[in-house]
Amino acid sequence: MTSAQAPPSTRRALITGASRGIGAAAATAFARAGWDLQLLARDSEALAATADRCRQQGVSVQSTIVDLAEPEAVAPAIATSLEQGGTPAVVINNAGAGLTAPLVDTDLDRWQWLLQLNLTSVFQICQAVVPALRAAGGGLILNISSHAARHAFPDWGAYGVGKAGLQALSRGLSVEERDRGIRVSTLTLGAVDTALWDSPTVQADFPRDGMLRPEDVARTLLFMAEQPDHLLIEDLTLLPAAGAL
Repeated sequence: MTSAQAPPSTRRALITGASRGIGAAAATAFARAGWDLQLLARDSEALAATADRCRQQGVSVQSTIVDLAEPEAVAPAIATSLEQGGTPAVVINNAGAGLTAPLVDTDLDRWQWLLQLNLTSVFQICQAVVPALRAAGGGLILNISSHAARHAFPDWGAYGVGKAGLQALSRGLSVEERDRGIRVSTLTLGAVDTALWDSPTVQADFPRDGMLRPEDVARTLLFMAEQPDHLLIEDLTLLPAAGAL
């Protein structure tokens, strides 16, 4: 039996985009709750800082550097994480990006970059990790979606397409894998105060003081992860009290 087929720790989580924002907050929350971690991100320095903070909680942390915008890098990175860290009980697909532009003005390269990060890389990660989860008897995949998957916002069309596709991917995978003990959930979010709003591909002027905090999302992810195996939260929506923004 290879390490990728070893029985999963009931307290081990794989988190993508773990170097900052929601991913870093989730890693910290899970570590404080006693979960071992497998962390993936492209920023090696920021990821190392997250990993060090989590290790201070006395848990095991394995980290893998990967840019999920590069399709050929995804499967090898997951293979490395499984080989070095074992099979996780929970996989959190958090990494992603934002893009604002009218649909008819969206450059094809930007469109493909965004869909690779927000949808296709999740598909690739699921393809890479599901065989290990099957061999281990099951697990939970948590995909982070957006309110934009269900409601159209001007200039957020490409982003909404990717997140709507992610919800369809989650539902399809859930139906296909449930008999093997694999549960698939989505956490649908309103605006969260992260570095996404500072990225050069996003031009928006929303009041950030009314947004969700990464720690709010982290607590919700931990709640979903710690539900019993016989229970499935198919989709949970978390919005700012002030509205979707």
